[in-house]
Amino acid sequence: MGGSCSAALTVDRSGARALSTRTDYDDGHAEALLDELGSLQDKDPRRERIRTELVRMHLPIARGIARRYAQYGEPIEDVQQAAMLGLVKAINRFDVSRGERFLAYAAPTMTGEVKRHFRDRTWLLRMPRRLQELRLEMREARQDFFHEHDRVPTVPELAEILHISQEEAIEVVGTFDAYRPISLDTPVGDGEDAETFGELLGEYDTAIEEAADHIALRPLLDKLPERQRMILLHRFYGNKTQTEIAELMNLSQMHVSRLISRSLAALQAELLKDA
Repeated sequence: MGGSCSAALTVDRSGARALSTRTDYDDGHAEALLDELGSLQDKDPRRERIRTELVRMHLPIARGIARRYAQYGEPIEDVQQAAMLGLVKAINRFDVSRGERFLAYAAPTMTGEVKRHFRDRTWLLRMPRRLQELRLEMREARQDFFHEHDRVPTVPELAEILHISQEEAIEVVGTFDAYRPISLDTPVGDGEDAETFGELLGEYDTAIEEAADHIALRPLLDKLPERQRMILLHRFYGNKTQTEIAELMNLSQMHVSRLISRSLAALQAELLKDA
């Protein structure tokens, strides 16, 4: 991000240090501002001025971190807001006495806040935190593998790269659909009369029309003589041939055929009686 954005300190007429607009990340001004911020009382008006300048100094970095995650479909304004929240947290928590550079602390804090935004705010179906984090790792692993091998990695290869079991890898693959599930009301096509995604799923189930007949048929089957009922059960529920039924029932195949015809005619007559 380079050397055009940190603050130089000057001295105003009252002796208090003021902030100029010249900035440079590597000149230690951020640490000096944070040191001064820590020395001021909570109600000192200079605190807000210093905090504002620190935010302004590091705004390009916050925006840069947000842009790295813009490819994931979340509005860039929301991602930038998460990065800015991380910057404010870094300003509030930074310990100057440790002797570290503020930027080395602030950048991971902003990145972590952006990742937390994706983890907590963007999943339409709630998933365990470990799966959410593995999903991000798997996305990056798949992209790196594709660039290197010019093909999509297999599940065993992904499991090896991420150092997880193949069962876990399959579970993580399933989270990709949980992140942004498609609404059944999503139009398919550009016209006003375009069908929705839900209308194209599945097919008409003819068994629905037969459900009432099945319910009405059950008590009628119970009224049949046991031998005829057993023959129908073997034929239509056991999928046995008439020859197989004849062997099971110790009857001739012709006799079985006549009993089936007689039973079906009786059942049909009973069903049509109340129609």
